[in-house]
Amino acid sequence: MQTTIRSAISFQGVGLHSGEPAKLTIRPAMAEHGIWFKRTDISLGDTLVPARYDVVESSPLCTLIKNAAGVSVSTIEHVMAALAGCGIHNALIEIDGPECPILDGSSAPFVRGILSRGVRELTAPVRAIEILSPVSVHTAHGWARLSPEQGTTMSFHIDFDDKAIGVQDKRLNLANGSFVRELCDSRTFCRASDVDAMRAAGKALGGTYENAVVVDGDKILSPGGLRHQDEAVRHKMLDALGDLSLAGAPILGHYEGHKAGHAITNALLREVFANPDAFRIVLCDDVMAARLPGAGVERHEVPAVA
Repeated sequence: MQTTIRSAISFQGVGLHSGEPAKLTIRPAMAEHGIWFKRTDISLGDTLVPARYDVVESSPLCTLIKNAAGVSVSTIEHVMAALAGCGIHNALIEIDGPECPILDGSSAPFVRGILSRGVRELTAPVRAIEILSPVSVHTAHGWARLSPEQGTTMSFHIDFDDKAIGVQDKRLNLANGSFVRELCDSRTFCRASDVDAMRAAGKALGGTYENAVVVDGDKILSPGGLRHQDEAVRHKMLDALGDLSLAGAPILGHYEGHKAGHAITNALLREVFANPDAFRIVLCDDVMAARLPGAGVERHEVPAVA
């Protein structure tokens, strides 16, 4: 059955790119509501923005959604990944500014907050998007593909010149709470050589060594080092789950990313929905539901670092 959070939970911090203070509150919602953001700092006009792939705007380094009135919310990928990874299908997310708080750079604080409140089952069945035939998108920078699979699985490949990252590959079945155990605490990362350029472009103004992993060649500059030896590819998978959740329903299929980022994953969803023979909407029985992200997750599985 569809779910929501049992009671509201709030998070406060700064936006990674804006550097501005932000408060975000996840509230329960009824069945069939889906995930919506509401800008509480705007008093007039349409302040609701759907968490949906077709309202994603081109934005470097993060996922930004915007409604027809021009109201936007950015850097939504970590909270969206947390909701998907905890199996939350319906929620209203109130936010008092244009960018979600970055917190520690991962999804773990959101996951811990959601699971501390608990997941409430609703009275409507879960619909899933079942991939029937392979769909892919390719760019000069990378590619991504969705292929038929009985459950929700993911594989990812990255390749960076910096030896602190280098070449990393990971494959994961996202059922049975594996997102919470394996991916949710992996932080966003960047190269020290890119920081000045990002800030000159008005990005990463809220970035610190505490909310991002900063690498310089073979060195990890962030105190405490890495949470996982392959933290970078795990974070890329975290981002991909958050971006895939903008399909509006869980996906039964295998996602494969090769040096893919937010724009490529969004282009992939658009390509899927432009090809109606490539997918179908299914009502999940108990067997299908057990294969979805969030199935069987328990609060004690959240990594202690969160």
